[in-house]
Amino acid sequence: MEELVQLNRISPDVVAQAMTYSEYKNLIDSLFAEGRTTGENQSASYLEYTRMAIQRMKRWDKTIRIDQQMTELVKKLPPQLWVIITEAWCGDAAQTIPYISKLAELNPTIQLRLILRDENPEIMNQYLTHGARSIPKLIALSPGLQQEYFVWGPKPSYLMEKQREFKTDPKGKTSKEFVEEVHLWYARDKNLTLGKELSHCFYQAFDL
Repeated sequence: MEELVQLNRISPDVVAQAMTYSEYKNLIDSLFAEGRTTGENQSASYLEYTRMAIQRMKRWDKTIRIDQQMTELVKKLPPQLWVIITEAWCGDAAQTIPYISKLAELNPTIQLRLILRDENPEIMNQYLTHGARSIPKLIALSPGLQQEYFVWGPKPSYLMEKQREFKTDPKGKTSKEFVEEVHLWYARDKNLTLGKELSHCFYQAFDL
């Protein structure tokens, strides 16, 4: 196993108050039924993002399939805690968290917990992406929280590059059109790229 990062960013108290994936989905459903979402922004647009996120998570929960190679790899992983920083309205979170949850279910020694970005700014600020509070972020920790195994997020590297290109030169494309292309890519990719990137994280962090 490679040398691991030492940290004290995520405390036992944070983990104790964190949500399971089921609790996270229930919270989102309850808030949305009241015309609300998580986080500081309660605008109509963020409520619409939340509605779409709910639909996407439900669809992925029903359709995700984990291939045999990934299944065997995840089952070999040592005990660990996966903490995801997220918010209900986040489109990338809705596209990726269901797959990560399915992976965690394959290994009973993996504990998956979710925390909200805006309620945990001191943690989020330790996992910025090019200075931005981009989510989701998956942090893999040792059971005792003393070591950080790996960090993934906020989206597959292919989309990170596409986003960089769009911000540099949109080529006449609107933000709405770009976002639609992103979600079409997720639908077509079926988490294959995410699976490859997480596999790389596993191999880099552990002797498997």
